[in-house]
Amino acid sequence: MPRPRSRNYPLLSAAAVVSQLGSQSALIASAFAVLSTGGTAGGVGLVATARTVPMVLFVLVGGALADRIPRHRVMVAANALSCVSQGAFGALVLLTHAQLWQMVVLSALGGTGQALFGPANEGMLLSSVDPARAGRAFAVYRMAVNGATIGGAAMGGALVAWVGPGWVLAVDSASFLVAGTLRTFLDLRDVPRRVPGAGVLDDLRDGWREFVSRSWLWTIVAQFSVVNAVAVAGQAVYGPLVAHDHYGGAGPWGVANAAFGAGTLVGALTMTRWQPRRLLLAGTLGIFPFALPLAALAVPVPAALLTCAMFVAGASVEVFGVGWMTALHQEIPEEKLSRVSSYDWLGSMALVPVATALAGPAQDAFGRGQALWGAAGLMVLLTGAVLFVPDVRTLRRRPHGGTPGVGAEPGAEGITPAETGAAAGRGPDRAAPPEAGDAAGPRGDGGGIVPPARHTAAGPGPSADAEGSVGRAG
Repeated sequence: MPRPRSRNYPLLSAAAVVSQLGSQSALIASAFAVLSTGGTAGGVGLVATARTVPMVLFVLVGGALADRIPRHRVMVAANALSCVSQGAFGALVLLTHAQLWQMVVLSALGGTGQALFGPANEGMLLSSVDPARAGRAFAVYRMAVNGATIGGAAMGGALVAWVGPGWVLAVDSASFLVAGTLRTFLDLRDVPRRVPGAGVLDDLRDGWREFVSRSWLWTIVAQFSVVNAVAVAGQAVYGPLVAHDHYGGAGPWGVANAAFGAGTLVGALTMTRWQPRRLLLAGTLGIFPFALPLAALAVPVPAALLTCAMFVAGASVEVFGVGWMTALHQEIPEEKLSRVSSYDWLGSMALVPVATALAGPAQDAFGRGQALWGAAGLMVLLTGAVLFVPDVRTLRRRPHGGTPGVGAEPGAEGITPAETGAAAGRGPDRAAPPEAGDAAGPRGDGGGIVPPARHTAAGPGPSADAEGSVGRAG
């Protein structure tokens, strides 16, 4: 097991598991809450959209705030907002007074909390581990959250059937209370004092300069803006349709989704032992199998082969997820982690609503099989294109988490500044991130065809939890 630099790593991991269990249960409960009040599928979609839109609108603000004030305060405040909004949602359902507009408003408040929480959590997590053990630490974290995602989805379905959606939403509210309480115990003794910049807009511009100065960073985010979008469209729209028409219903599709979740656990477990030297090269190669489920649905292949494709996709995508988190931890200055993370989040989420909205018209225009083949081909094409970026191929894991230019001549250990991104702005004066994470996430979300988890783990469908969103890094 990786040894944390302080108690922050186990606290952050425990809090993530608790809130992920509640949030994945709430994903199912919120849909049935709408239906229990006489709502339709359109109402379910409206409530889900109401949560997504604030995440896109406010994630950059969340990143700037998390780099201006102590990150743990942002995280606890966001958890409190989610606790109150989910508690009110559950109370309205239990009292049978819930109206659609009220559920939309409360869902939007939850999305706002997610937008504020995500970048702060990622910045805190990335800087809370010893650089020499970062890869294993992130793999264990992702494995724990992935397991909580799978368990939360199973628990949510059972609890909704047993006690009803209102009580499940109340449980989710309690999970945010517990998670926020755990985060108040984060060790802040060695956290550098925050020195706010001239203003939020100046901070965002500074974060943008940091983001675009690294070719490996912005090109992969651009790649995943499309990869995430077509993956979610395949999972949320085409997968259930194929299951209904060719597999006899939801049962085989549920088994395939479970196989994807099991694959993420196996992949994360593998990454606790295997630490590829070229982080992003190995990770990007792991994205190619992520197109297999889309291709399997396009044929469509027998259900057993689809299940195998989902398992392989889940396992391979974890190679990327752990490598991505390690690269951010290694290359991004600690004081800018949350702002850079917020641009990553924004790129990962922005096209998802567009893709899901266009999935139906694309099927009508080209046919379902052609739309799925197009999505799989686009994923493969963009992943191959990223490999032409030199820094993606050459960025290497530094021995013991060291920083280029510190106690070594250029090229020592076979690592050059170009390969590590030092020339892109980290600089020799920025050694390994300071201890504890306040001054300083894996995505996503879905058992099934889902985005490679960046700020979350994999779970059934686009996640609305406070630990994850569409993305890549934990």
